[in-house]
Amino acid sequence: MQPDRVPDVTFRTRVRNDALGGPNPFEWKSLTSADVFSGKRIVLFAVPGAFTPACSETHLPGFEAHYDEFRALGVDQVVCLSVNDAFVLFQWAKASGVEKVFMLPDGNGDFTRRMGLLVQRTQTGMGLRSWRYSMLVEDGAIVKMFLEPGVRDEPEGVGVKVSDAGTMLAFLRQRPSA
Repeated sequence: MQPDRVPDVTFRTRVRNDALGGPNPFEWKSLTSADVFSGKRIVLFAVPGAFTPACSETHLPGFEAHYDEFRALGVDQVVCLSVNDAFVLFQWAKASGVEKVFMLPDGNGDFTRRMGLLVQRTQTGMGLRSWRYSMLVEDGAIVKMFLEPGVRDEPEGVGVKVSDAGTMLAFLRQRPSA
């Protein structure tokens, strides 16, 4: 059973600081769940891994392509969460041409574990990863989740059937803005 509210965790992110200069002008920044979700209407989608086929070909591009539609429907931010570190998510966004979706690293899997959606993917060498889902969160409360069916360890793959941008947009269109 998934929680009614997002778990309280701290995410370790990297932010650009041009004052640092050089080829890597980024510094560490901690964001809490409150920083990400409090007082905001957030669409978050979670993926099993950066650079993986369904995540890179369908899931992330769909949310990036429809970002402006989400904003027009009253969403403050669209967030991609993955059990990857900030460096990997930065490079994945860069390689994918993502400029609007906020990439949120759950490097230790703390958020995903507390959501009850941390699954084992050791047979494919991926370790522990998030199950694929999307959710609408309003001021920290989980309003709606679209969870791909069959949550389990060691899946051969997790397709994008109900956690896609189109499904979330359809839900938001029939629901008034908060």
